[in-house]
Amino acid sequence: MSGKFITFEGPEGCGKSTQIKLLAEKIGVQGIKVACTREPGGTATGEAIRNILQHDAAGEPLGERAELLLFAASRAQLMDQVVLPILGRGEWVLCDRFIDSTMAYQGFARGMDIAMLDYINDVAINSRKPDLTLLLDLDVEKGFHRLKERYSGGNGTHDRFERESHDFHQRVRDGYHQLAQREPERFRIIDADQAIDEVASNVWDVVKEAVL
Repeated sequence: MSGKFITFEGPEGCGKSTQIKLLAEKIGVQGIKVACTREPGGTATGEAIRNILQHDAAGEPLGERAELLLFAASRAQLMDQVVLPILGRGEWVLCDRFIDSTMAYQGFARGMDIAMLDYINDVAINSRKPDLTLLLDLDVEKGFHRLKERYSGGNGTHDRFERESHDFHQRVRDGYHQLAQREPERFRIIDADQAIDEVASNVWDVVKEAVL
């Protein structure tokens, strides 16, 4: 069986990390080797970039173009060092965020040129798009409520993107829906406003239908 590349997208608080772990377990039961990774990150270089992008590690305001290109640099390293070699062995990769996050956040939310982002993304991924993208859709207010609960016990704090305005995050969510309309053959929308097990069941049904 050829390797499959599945990405998870969605607004803040939609439960991507949890659902990736649950899906990886189900795939493993099928006797398929699967690796989980994330963006930005997944490599030593990518994790260093993640610290700059999400946690202000550079100690200075980050310009929009610099932000965009740092995401692209992390993505290129992840593809070359992790994703493409794994897929080449016939194994599967699950990734927490990918090119569509750039389109939603830097494109639709920040207002950067969509055609330019398409080109930069294509260079970064060496033209290898995901086989399936699962959009975990969630109302912005509900997502922020989940984030509030996540950090209520003093366990971490909001990152740069979580601190953006509600209007910004509404544009992110709307952007994701436009992306799903643009590539309906790749996207599947999952209602994330359900119990974890129910979302996981819906995810598994989609994966079985689309790529197994």
